[in-house]
Amino acid sequence: MSSEARQDPLAFYLDKSDPAAWKAVGGLSVAAKTAARKAGLDDQLVELVNLRVSQINGCAYCLEVHTRYGIDAGLDSQRLGLLAAWREAEALYSETERAALDLAETVTLLPGQEDQHVSQLMSHHVLTDEQYSAVQWLAITMNVTNRISILSHHPVRRR
Repeated sequence: MSSEARQDPLAFYLDKSDPAAWKAVGGLSVAAKTAARKAGLDDQLVELVNLRVSQINGCAYCLEVHTRYGIDAGLDSQRLGLLAAWREAEALYSETERAALDLAETVTLLPGQEDQHVSQLMSHHVLTDEQYSAVQWLAITMNVTNRISILSHHPVRRR
């Protein structure tokens, strides 16, 4: 074992440990958002997906960041506050948003094959091929970002 002092793993910022890898994740995020916009998905839907994935993963830092982005995109406090229970508050979310949220949850949770197929078939019925692809890339990218942030112990500070 090296006699070099090692960094405390609970104060280790994974994103800063390999800038090239972090930059690649940033590029993936930009590409996913660009694909979403090109597919006709607005910034509110993008942020609803990012927030819902972050809720499921329990990433406080990403929830803080994407709540601000969601507000900037025009999401109101009611839709933000009820997002975790969007199925019960379905009247607040469009058919496209509900399909995207369901698909994003499936990408994040990777349920059994039967449930996965139901979600994919139902969401594909509502979303165009381009939207179906973009939502999955948004969710995959947010899952990656959540894991990096959680493993880096990114702090949330009071504003």
